[in-house]
Amino acid sequence: MDIVHPLAAHYAERFSSPETELLASVAAAANAQHPHPHMLSGHLQGRLLEMISKMMKPERILEVGTMIGYSSICLAAGLQSGGMLHTIELREGDADIAENHFRNAGLQDQIRLHRGAALEIIPTLQENWDLVFLDADKVNYIAYYEMILPRLRKGGYLLADNVLFHGAVLDEEISGKNAVAIHAFNQHVRNDTSVTCVMLPIRDGLTLIYKK
Repeated sequence: MDIVHPLAAHYAERFSSPETELLASVAAAANAQHPHPHMLSGHLQGRLLEMISKMMKPERILEVGTMIGYSSICLAAGLQSGGMLHTIELREGDADIAENHFRNAGLQDQIRLHRGAALEIIPTLQENWDLVFLDADKVNYIAYYEMILPRLRKGGYLLADNVLFHGAVLDEEISGKNAVAIHAFNQHVRNDTSVTCVMLPIRDGLTLIYKK
């Protein structure tokens, strides 16, 4: 199900700054070779992530779910001098590809990739986060949120991807473990008085969560 009308999405891409040559090549490789190319943030969302990062100028970014590094490169564009982006990827093959893209982008010193299960890795990262991008397994979104929020600084943002989950959360009776989990996460965030949030119907849905 298309959440955004395809013509509107195409028009928005036409009148947004184009992808860099590197990001265009990352996207092309994903579409040609990756078994799940729809997982890539892509042009429009990638530009939004870059814009948010550049507006915030974060020192520490956490990304949960690297895939092949497209969104990591976008987020790293706003890092302060000496800043660091920590990104976590479970799949070894995707992690290998991502590290190659980071080297090609000249970001190997600004991005640290952690391989393994995020629920195990996040507690070991003794950092206070300015900006977080959550794009991992949907059934653990609430667990990730509760684990990360105490280390997100006041005034920081957590961006949660796939919050419309291919339109499945719009069904009168929501079914499927991922859609049920995302709907529960959306309710959880809305009911959390320690944050304010806004859900954007871009790509597969992106919620911007601000810690008060």
